[in-house]
Amino acid sequence: MNLSKLHFITQPLPHLSNAELVEEVCKAGVRLVQLRIKDASEETIYEEAKAVQAVCKKFKATFILNDYVSIAQALKVDGVHLGKNDLSPIKARELLGKHTIIGGTANSIQDMQRLIDASVDYIGLGPYKHTETKKNLSPLLGIEGYKNSIKHFENKALPPVYAIGGIETKDISVLLQTGVYGIALSGLIAKSKAIPTTVSEVLSQLS
Repeated sequence: MNLSKLHFITQPLPHLSNAELVEEVCKAGVRLVQLRIKDASEETIYEEAKAVQAVCKKFKATFILNDYVSIAQALKVDGVHLGKNDLSPIKARELLGKHTIIGGTANSIQDMQRLIDASVDYIGLGPYKHTETKKNLSPLLGIEGYKNSIKHFENKALPPVYAIGGIETKDISVLLQTGVYGIALSGLIAKSKAIPTTVSEVLSQLS
């Protein structure tokens, strides 16, 4: 499985719907999109996911739904991302089958081991630093946290690890030197006044 090194995660914006935002970022070159909606009804999330899925199909982008395994199953989305308090990846795999991408959130080496044991397809490891996107933030990892986490697994099979949490363009090259596979971004792209330029800058560092 060849996952893009740039993993974009949606966030609510006053002037764009999720589908409109995803259209903008996919036009700019993003090919891995995670729809993340909190505090909405399942009916709303189903409709939003359906709309975003259609945009992703148009651009041949991989579409990941955050949580909501039953909606992912109904829509046959490409994958799901599961937080530490969501359904277990093992249970999600039983429901979604072996071809669905399953990713999970980790904040520590123990979390990473648990996800590896559950055979996830990628790990979102963070937060790197403070981010406004997430409430109840886990302890910040910083560069040393990434170095130590990746080094711990250096002789073991490790799925792609994405650094996540408050990452700015200037942080990317330093993070890549720790051995992470890619970068997950939300606000940096979603709130950019020039999405194509920002995406282009990020992709050039990841190529």
